[in-house]
Amino acid sequence: MRVLGIDPGLRNMGWGVIDVAGSRISHVANGTCRSKGSGLAQRLLSLYQQLFEVVELLQPSVAAVEQTFVNKDAVATLKLGQARAVALLVPAQAGLGVSEYAPNTVKKTVVGVGHADKVQVDHMVRLQLPGAKIVGADAADALAIALCHAHCGGAKTALEAALSRAVQ
Repeated sequence: MRVLGIDPGLRNMGWGVIDVAGSRISHVANGTCRSKGSGLAQRLLSLYQQLFEVVELLQPSVAAVEQTFVNKDAVATLKLGQARAVALLVPAQAGLGVSEYAPNTVKKTVVGVGHADKVQVDHMVRLQLPGAKIVGADAADALAIALCHAHCGGAKTALEAALSRAVQ
């Protein structure tokens, strides 16, 4: 299974790709899509095009996206939600299953503490993916999301399938 982790952001959208074979996890690539353009529509288009290229080049089999947390600035939250829509749309358009994880779930899975800071997340990602050259904090967060899916995704997918069968 090749997992694409995405850390949504309007200025910088981190992405990270890992391969999962049983209990073996290996780093494939990571990076940051940086929005370009003067208006919101142009910035979103820029993120879409860059993330589309990542999906096309690396051919992930599933994607995992961090859920948005609501902060005090409603306008900033709305803009982040729009960037997050790009993060959900690109893999869905490619036919990938897309899972979503709360920030605390990602941190708890990767670090062991739900309120870990960025330095702790970065450190644990580097420990779990030795030799990986991580290009920045947004890419490290995206790799953490991919790792979270690697550890939790199978159980989540199995539960969703069981619930779907039960409803039918």
